[in-house]
Amino acid sequence: MKRHFSVSEALDRIMRPVSPGEMQESELSTSDTSGQSDVDFVVESDGASSSSSPDLSTESEEENSASEWTSKSGQIWLPTNEETTHYVPAAGGLIPGPTRYAVSRISSLESSFELFFTAEVINTIVSMTNLNGQRTAQNWIDVDSTEVRAYIGVLILAGVFKSKGESTASMWDCHHGRAIFRATMSHSKFKLINSVLRFDDKLNRPARLREDKLAPIRAIWEMWTHRLPMLFNPGRDVCVDEQLVPFKGRCRFRQYMPSKPAKYGLKIWVTADVATSYAWKCQLYTGKAAGAAAEVGQGKRVVLEMTENLPGVTVTCDNFFTTYSLVQELLKRKVALVGTIRKNKPELPPKLLQLRGRPVLSSTFAFTTTTTAVSYVPKRRRNVLLLSSKHRDAAVNDDEKKKPVIITDYNHCKGAVDNLDKVVGTYSCRRKTSRWPQVLFFNVVDVSAFNAFVLFTAVDPSWESRKSHKRRLFLEALGKSLVAPQMARRVCLPRTLPAAALVQEAQATAAAPREAPDTDSTVSSSSSSSSSSSSKKRGLCSICTGKKKKIYTCCIRCDNFVCKEHTVSCCKFCWED
Repeated sequence: MKRHFSVSEALDRIMRPVSPGEMQESELSTSDTSGQSDVDFVVESDGASSSSSPDLSTESEEENSASEWTSKSGQIWLPTNEETTHYVPAAGGLIPGPTRYAVSRISSLESSFELFFTAEVINTIVSMTNLNGQRTAQNWIDVDSTEVRAYIGVLILAGVFKSKGESTASMWDCHHGRAIFRATMSHSKFKLINSVLRFDDKLNRPARLREDKLAPIRAIWEMWTHRLPMLFNPGRDVCVDEQLVPFKGRCRFRQYMPSKPAKYGLKIWVTADVATSYAWKCQLYTGKAAGAAAEVGQGKRVVLEMTENLPGVTVTCDNFFTTYSLVQELLKRKVALVGTIRKNKPELPPKLLQLRGRPVLSSTFAFTTTTTAVSYVPKRRRNVLLLSSKHRDAAVNDDEKKKPVIITDYNHCKGAVDNLDKVVGTYSCRRKTSRWPQVLFFNVVDVSAFNAFVLFTAVDPSWESRKSHKRRLFLEALGKSLVAPQMARRVCLPRTLPAAALVQEAQATAAAPREAPDTDSTVSSSSSSSSSSSSKKRGLCSICTGKKKKIYTCCIRCDNFVCKEHTVSCCKFCWED
């Protein structure tokens, strides 16, 4: 038999002490009711208790949901962007492209390269190389700026001809080598300059090495990095990443990066323009100081230093650099950030890290007032986390993969430094050496040549516009222009006929502007000036078809216009025969 009790009656009955008489009655009742059913106590809930139970459940659910959107560091995120402000790019930024300083000084391919390898840089290399040659080499003859430029030109041409791994003996071979190498300088001269090349005074280097690990090339490096931001303004999107210069020799700050193809080398932080991959800023990582603790927040420090004086841009970086504090610090400088972030960061809410029960190709967003975080599931049991201060809504593409717009923009901008590595490595001038300053010098030449190409094509967009391999043509023309002055002043001709012909052609080209006019054909000043200006006409090549480029060169016999492709050079003795 069931008897119903209220909550208060049940509590009174349970808590009331039992007397001895009642104890005996209960024992008798239990013995008498052996065949009867037990008495069940059914507690009837009061109205107040029934109304309080849903409140307890909702409060627990709210606490659970709030804990899912609160990070370990105490940062509170929201599932919607109702409290997120709109992103407005900073106005009055830099005009993308070459600066006025660069445009006013670019007149040829060589002049664009000399903006990076200035006369000051060349003179420093000349003086330090001569100083080392006088101390170490027997019968040393001092080199000058023309020979150093020719040496750099040979390095560039070796990269164009894909000869960076080829031995110098094969490059200067009479049968299998290139004639332009023998025409520029002898094999022994190139090897001597390559072995004696220095960038500082070796005698006072130990004192400087105690405070500066970059002492062997500090002077050249500072002069070169100072020129990079002076000549080009990046666009709205820039990328900060690391570049690894391959090197396996002895160096105190050599790095091991298993994700890079070379694995070992010198690490350089690079800020590159996304549109052109122009290296806007470079900073060599020399490791921590001796006896010092590991640096905390290195990625944040690097991004803040590499993006100075760039208001209004959007920085793209990988998960080594991205933190929530970095985003807030960049916003104070009016700079936005888009980047991947590691899962162990304490500022991320637990909701973004959950993978159980989430379908593939789904996205979960989290918002603060100035930042958006997204967790995207590209495949089962895997998610990608990104942080952005540029995107302020939960926008997703309509394609089959349903990627968030944050990921699409990140994929578009993340490869600027990687593309710089690719294009530099295609025609690299790096040679095998055991000295890390020379390895760094080769990388400076490669990056300078690429930056010069970006500047020159921006100033003259019509240059070789129809060609798909413009950069190779640029490097080849740049290398030939650097070695031409050295070939023009050679006293003894090379033994091979092709190399001797190149030297004679260079000497004829260099001597042509300095030839004095014939005095017998000179009349009055007014008539001579008018006749010379009227005789300087241009015309189309009489042999080419389909080309509309006008030229000045004429055939000496038929007096028809002829371009360089259909012109043959020969000496006066062969011409008389």
